[in-house]
Amino acid sequence: MKLLVRNLSRQMTEHEIRVLFTEHGEVSVCNLVLDQETGLSKGFAFVEMPDAEQAKAAITALDQSTVQKSKIRVKLAKN
Repeated sequence: MKLLVRNLSRQMTEHEIRVLFTEHGEVSVCNLVLDQETGLSKGFAFVEMPDAEQAKAAITALDQSTVQKSKIRVKLAKN
């Protein structure tokens, strides 16, 4: 399942996002979206988890949680 993670701290790294989601299951892909001109985070990412139950558990656990002083939002990504 592909998840959209929004409202991330601009300082958060792709590795930190992967570690956060790995606590809830296997992560196959983690893409932090960067600004092409500055190379800085745009504050959102896509995380793919192959197991649907683990992905749902991650959404339940992490949506509206505070990570690095930002209240993140996690939901299914629209393909």
